[in-house]
Amino acid sequence: MPSWCTKMKKVARKQVLLQGNEACAEGALMAGCRFYAGYPITPATEIMEIMARKLPEAGGVFIQMEDEIASLGAAIGASLAGSKSMTATSGPGFSLMQEHIGFACMAEVPCVIVDVMRGGPSSGLPTQPSQSDVMQARWGTHGDHPIIALAPSSVYDFFELTVQAFNLSERYRTPVILLVDEVVAHMREGVVLPTRDNLEIEERPRPTVPPEWYIPYADPGTGVPTMPAFGDGYRYHVTGLYHDVRGYPTVRTDEVEPLIHRLFTKISKDFDRLQWFDAYETDDARVTIIAYGCVARAALRAVQQAREKGLKVGLVNLKILWPFMRRTIVEVLENSAKVLVPELNIGQISREVKRVNQSRCEVATLNKVDGTPIKPAEILQTLEEIYP
Repeated sequence: MPSWCTKMKKVARKQVLLQGNEACAEGALMAGCRFYAGYPITPATEIMEIMARKLPEAGGVFIQMEDEIASLGAAIGASLAGSKSMTATSGPGFSLMQEHIGFACMAEVPCVIVDVMRGGPSSGLPTQPSQSDVMQARWGTHGDHPIIALAPSSVYDFFELTVQAFNLSERYRTPVILLVDEVVAHMREGVVLPTRDNLEIEERPRPTVPPEWYIPYADPGTGVPTMPAFGDGYRYHVTGLYHDVRGYPTVRTDEVEPLIHRLFTKISKDFDRLQWFDAYETDDARVTIIAYGCVARAALRAVQQAREKGLKVGLVNLKILWPFMRRTIVEVLENSAKVLVPELNIGQISREVKRVNQSRCEVATLNKVDGTPIKPAEILQTLEEIYP
């Protein structure tokens, strides 16, 4: 059972065949996205193509920019003007966006960034799957900053987590990253989408005081300052520099340190709400697989096959990668004899698992970086080799 609830109510609707990237676009539109700026790049281009067609029909604005740097810059500007905004890219473009991601973190500008991962570094494998941007999502931009990154493993996940990405972005006034591998982005599945009336949609906190009383970065008690749209009559200064509560640059230690601590605390205070995963056959598991994205799909099949062979194996499918779900992972480590972390990279989430393990159990890995997916048979073979 999932450990989290989005309060989405499924109603009787017709099943449709959707590609993952199509589901992402549908989720963005239902979440209220009304601005998209982007630059085409494989394997994320379909998101841009669909938004170019459907966003104007929904009363929104689509702009093709000259590059990925300008794309995120435009999305940040649109968000400051009051629109829910989004862009999508792949690894090389995601690298170019890092400076603007840092700016959005510091200026507390909500926006959603989709990174459809492909093999890298550099131009890498443009049409092949990878999960090698996990650490870049967390540490790509410089400085101390929090980040939220979600990882869908199915077409419906991609829809649902896109809605959640917008909700989290608005709730915490922060950029949110959707990390999806090429397999999930390009696979097609039959899904039943809810109507917008059956979704829980969150909006950014708005000021309730007159403009002359407004203090832009004052903490209202939640850690998340209220945010008016430019043009609403509220004036405030936006900068990537350390700033005081009115938004003006400062180097005062009694203003700098509280700012950074608030940026972290507004998210860390809700860590218990950010433990998002699906668990399968974990109650009696001797070996538990920790996986995400398309690898979690292969791992589920491997768990089923292992159970048929009498092996007590379970799966924890991570839906949120950052902030790292330490509490959930520690519970898995404490209740398993061994843990297996398969990934389409050299080992990125497995490093985090090992970091919090502290000798609780043995952590094994299965890694591929040749541009081909990890197959259920490969996971099953590894399970048989390490089974205690």
